[in-house]
This record gives sequence, structure tokens and C-alpha cells, in this order.
Amino acid sequence: MLAYVNEMTLFFGGQRMSAAAKILLIDDELESCKALSLLLSREGYRVESCHSGEKALALLKKQSFELIISDLFLPGVSGIDILKQVKEDHPQTCFILITGNASAETAVEAMKEGAFDYITKPFNLEKLKLQVAKALEKSQLVSENQYLRQQLRGKYKFDNIIGSSQAMQQVFTRMEKVAATDSTILILGASGTGKELVAKAIHFNSPRKDMPFVAINCGAIPADLLESELFGHVKGAFTGAVADKPGKFEAANGGTIFLDEIGNMPLQLQMKLLRVLQEYEFERVGSSKRILLDIRLISATNAALAEQVKAGQFREDLYYRLNVIPIILPPLKERRGDIALLSRFFLEKICKEMRRPLLTIDSAAMLAIEAYDWPGNVREMENVIERTVALTDETVITCADLPPDIGSSHLEQPAFSPVVTSEGVDMNQTVAEIERQMILQAMDIGNGVKARAASLLNLNRTTLVEKIKRLGMEQ
Repeated sequence: MLAYVNEMTLFFGGQRMSAAAKILLIDDELESCKALSLLLSREGYRVESCHSGEKALALLKKQSFELIISDLFLPGVSGIDILKQVKEDHPQTCFILITGNASAETAVEAMKEGAFDYITKPFNLEKLKLQVAKALEKSQLVSENQYLRQQLRGKYKFDNIIGSSQAMQQVFTRMEKVAATDSTILILGASGTGKELVAKAIHFNSPRKDMPFVAINCGAIPADLLESELFGHVKGAFTGAVADKPGKFEAANGGTIFLDEIGNMPLQLQMKLLRVLQEYEFERVGSSKRILLDIRLISATNAALAEQVKAGQFREDLYYRLNVIPIILPPLKERRGDIALLSRFFLEKICKEMRRPLLTIDSAAMLAIEAYDWPGNVREMENVIERTVALTDETVITCADLPPDIGSSHLEQPAFSPVVTSEGVDMNQTVAEIERQMILQAMDIGNGVKARAASLLNLNRTTLVEKIKRLGMEQ
């Protein structure tokens, strides 16, 4: 044993491994356990030792480890039993089994239950060193992957999509209903309304959340390359195909594929996509080998697909395949009640990113922001707020800090100015029209809530309801 320990000391002492990882050793052979614990500790690892399965399981209830090295044969609870419990309670923890009595059956069982490796005594020191390093690397990658997925899930929660307007509440309701299904979804909306954000939120709140989300913009790739990007190709399929290459559909297998700007897809490729959606299998370009597919498809467009179908620019059968569950994102100008909420959200986010104290927006600037039509929608607003924060030295944003077309937008709003002509005017009709316009504006700002709209107009709610009835504005 002493010679064996000295040999390990020389070997490990010659090359240090990564520090700070926590390792649990489980072995009823005290000397062997002590020697390995000492050697790993000298390399900077934090090592705990147990000499029975029962004590190891009790310790694992109190703390976690990146790596567990356990003897297979222990009195009472065996190494396989510990492995099974660890994989149930701590699936990210790597597990190496060691034994002096190896057999093919036990090795197969160990790997089947999720062991990272199976090593026999006496140890091959080269293999032991490599396997400890590989196991810890895998444990770190798994932990990082879990952390990133948690961050993505947090980022793409439904409640992280900003909007309290009636239109957006309808969007949220539909998103929640369809997230748990595998139904094909078509997201419709102008550029900048957040179509990919909605697609990601649906994916990360679905049963496929632990599988890939793959997005591709069909309008950003030349038509002659799009098929290869989507479905991959084999070596020699065309000039420049020097090696096999998987496509986006293969990368998304098991998860969700998001086809943005689907309206730009060439007609000949639409036929292949339709066949894929019907059969859930495809071939790479240049290959006849069929690849089975398990994906959820979400597509999006800012084009009027129904009009493209009528014009013969988009296949009608594919349109119906894509439009199983439509989600329509309204432009920002149709949900003005969300503009102030969004602008404050972006202001806080960008100030934090730029490590600046939180700025405020004065009332005149906010009026201008709310009056602007935002043709670029939410994306334009975020860019404008970022530019404004970056360029202003003050703590309060004014109209002068905004781009000229936005800072003066509230001054350009035409006011309703009744005129009495020589032929006279219907005063009752004119007053009714003024009331109608004011109620529509108040209901818009109040997101359809009558009590809030009444407060904005300094009316009782019952008075507002009566005016709405009298003016024939009930929906």
C-alpha cells in the first residue's frame, strides 16, 4: 500500500488539477480511502470521506458535490444503490465507481444507472487522473447549462413581456393556453413588435423547455442557400459542399424551430416544408436518407399571408398548416396605454446596463413619447431610449433630449376645432363628436378599464357608462 501511495503522490504532484471542486470519497477500505483523499486534497480539491453507504447518503442530504468516487461493494448500502439515489436527487453530480472485483455485468449496470466511469483496482493512475478531470469538467458544464437555462426561463417568462393593454392581455391569455401543447403557431405583427420574444416565451414555458430553441430568419438568407440552412446537406451536394452539414431542423430536433419572416420563403421550398410538416421527416440536400423529426414549429411574418395566398405568392395548403394557432401582436400605436410602461421599463433596464443612476422622464417628454406613432414599434422605442440615455448628461430627460421627430410629436397632433359657418352647425352633433373622441382617448390610455377612463375625464363611472350608451359606443 505504501509503495502504491508513493507512486500516486509522485504522479499527482507532477501536474496539478483544477482547484476548489468538492469530491466525496466512499470506501470501506480505510487506508485506500485515506491515501486517495490525501492526494486529491493536495491538488486543491475539497474532499470529504465516508466509509459506509448509510453515512454517505446522510451526508448527501446536507450538501452536494461535483464528483463522487465510490467503491462498488460496501457493507449495507452498495455503490450502485448510492448511484441510483444520487442520480435521483443530484442529477448534475458525476459518479465514478471503483472496485477490486470487476465483471462485465456490474460494469454494464453501473453505466446503465448513469455512472460516469467504472474503474478497477489497482488504479491505472493515468486513467484516474484523466477521468477525475473529465468528470469535473462535465459536472461544471452541466451546472452552467442548468444556470443558463434558468436565466433563459426567467428572461422569457410571460410576465416579462411588457403590456397591460387589453390587446396584450389577449395575447398573454392565448400564449398561456397554447404553451403546453405542440400545436403549430403563426405569429403575425409588424416589424419590431416582439414576435421572436413571444416565440421564445412559448418555448421556455412548454414541455420542450429543456430542448433546443432554434431561430432562423427566412428573409435574411439567399433563396438558393435557404434549403441547405434549413435541412442541411451532404458532401458534394453542390459546389462548395466540402463536408456534411446538419441543418436547423436537425439542430432543433426535440425542441422548437422558429421560422421568422416565413412569407419570404420561396415557393419551391414551401412545398418541401409542407411535406416535412405532414410526414415529420426530411432528407438533407443531396441525400435520400430520411431523418425522423420531432419538433414544434412556430413561424412569424410581418406580411399579410392571406393576401399573398390570393396573389399566388404563398401556398394555400401551407398557410393553413402554419395558421393552426394565430397570435396577432398589435403595433405600439394601437396600444398607447402601454407606451409609458414600456418606456420606463427600457429606461430602468438601460440605465442599469450603462451603470448610470436611474433617469426620469419629465411630463412633456412623456407626452411626446405617448403621442409618437412608433413605426418601428417596441424595437424602435428601446433603441431611442438607449440613444437618449447614452447622449444626455442630465438626470431628467426632456423633449430636447429626444430625437426631433419624437420630441415635437405632441405639438403636431391635430386638435378638433369646431367652426361655425354661415350655413350654421349642428351643435349637439359637434359636442357629441368631441365627447366621443375624448372617451376613445381615455379608454385607450386606461386600457379599456371604464373606471380608469372615468377618472381621467373627471367623471363618475356611471356617468361615463351612460355617455357610452348614448353615443352608441358599446361593443
